[in-house]
Amino acid sequence: MINILFAAKPASWAEYEAPLRRALDDTGLAYTLSPDTNDPATVDYLVYAPNGPVSDFTPFTHAKAVLGLWAGVEGIVGNETLNIPLTRMVDYGLTEGMVEWVTGHTLRHHLGMDTHIFGQDGQWRDYVPPLARDRTVAVLGLGALGGACAQALAALNFNVVGWSRTQKDIAGVTCMSGPDGLDQTLVQAEIVILLLPLTTGTENLLNATRLDQLPKSAVIINPGRGPLIDDDALLAALDTGQISHATLDVFRIEPLPINHPYWAHPQVTITPHIASETRPDSSARVIAENIRRGETGEPYLHLVDRNSGY
Repeated sequence: MINILFAAKPASWAEYEAPLRRALDDTGLAYTLSPDTNDPATVDYLVYAPNGPVSDFTPFTHAKAVLGLWAGVEGIVGNETLNIPLTRMVDYGLTEGMVEWVTGHTLRHHLGMDTHIFGQDGQWRDYVPPLARDRTVAVLGLGALGGACAQALAALNFNVVGWSRTQKDIAGVTCMSGPDGLDQTLVQAEIVILLLPLTTGTENLLNATRLDQLPKSAVIINPGRGPLIDDDALLAALDTGQISHATLDVFRIEPLPINHPYWAHPQVTITPHIASETRPDSSARVIAENIRRGETGEPYLHLVDRNSGY
């Protein structure tokens, strides 16, 4: 019998229990599934979210893996009590949700939709955007989510340049890597989309110097992680017009404090960390498959590299 602990916030249990049981039943494995942490020494797998009840993994002496429900792992990867495999969530629901949000907001800025949506004051504003093929969009971060977004934007005929820590090869996307590649990417990016993981190497990646590298009036779209951006530098760049608009879904503190300058800035759009949510049905299938793999000795899907931080 495989004992599985649901170690996410209690309110999520009602959403996840049925999808997890359906997915686990399909594996044919004998299991127990519970949010009860009373006997941690008997747990084989933890289905985990950082906002759940577990932060000390020491009592889970027989656990085989921690299976994350979130794409981001910065809240757990440095946990010194965790010495077993850790996986992060990559699934079609998370990916498709991110692609939809990113393409929607990219098209919004590309087409100048805000001018017409918020400019209903009796003035006939004659604005014709360039074709997508004449607009350069940069995607910083070419992992599962970034790569999918880059491909979707390329399919819409945008000139897509992607940058990542290591060199990638994505059809229809000009892929860059390394410090020089980042410079080459930024100097041509009219719209910048941030989909990098948060690590010591990516925190404040978009600082004042790099914001100044962008073409005048560039747009920033951040559905990745809040600390990827130096907030003070972005606000200054918005005030000077170096950056014409920022659409931000993630922040250093969430919910974003009511007195934060972003709320009042006319060139900032805030969405409440909704760019892509983990969907119980699709994520449950990934969790069940990883448990099946753990029981049969196959490699886990989406295993986290502790050295790289994701």
